[in-house]
Amino acid sequence: MAEIERPQIYLITPPEFELSEFPDRLAAVLDTHEIACVRLALASKDEDRVARAADALREVAHARDIAIAIENHVQLVERLGLDGVHLTDGARSVRKTRKALGADAIVGAFCGTSRHDGLNAAEAGADYVSFGPVGESSLGDGTRTECDLFAWWSEMIEVPVVAEGALSLESIRDLAPVTDFFGIGEEIWRSDDPAARLGEMIAAMG
Repeated sequence: MAEIERPQIYLITPPEFELSEFPDRLAAVLDTHEIACVRLALASKDEDRVARAADALREVAHARDIAIAIENHVQLVERLGLDGVHLTDGARSVRKTRKALGADAIVGAFCGTSRHDGLNAAEAGADYVSFGPVGESSLGDGTRTECDLFAWWSEMIEVPVVAEGALSLESIRDLAPVTDFFGIGEEIWRSDDPAARLGEMIAAMG
């Protein structure tokens, strides 16, 4: 029997970080583990700050041949030489974004816990669909994405699926057979040694 491929890592930046030190922390993780893609997920609405962060992280990622996407700021993708965008409004703007950025850009859609939204996003041209949170989180309305949704998706749908949000070693073990990517961010950045923490999470995939 063919060995099941281990899910890939989609690394998510913290919502807030110090530009003087975070690119080095990111580089250390990228140099230690195989990362499929980086997502710049700054909470800031300050265009200059977002642009400076994007420039710095793009250099780190592209130097290692790793794609970098930005959360929601579609208009900054081409201007800043990024590889794509991660949309957080489900399927709503996937079609329009795909048209704006063209066929080569990465367009991903976060669809919360909604299978319906996920199907619509996939149909509209998303490169991947992400669901979450998969663990207990006090953010949002407290609903979680169950393992069943990932199992159904990976069996029925061609478009890759990402599991993200409040991941634990236990949920990673459970979801590893049924997801294509793990979106990992705060779970490692809160640690003193993000690369070591990510190593533990990768080991949990089996």
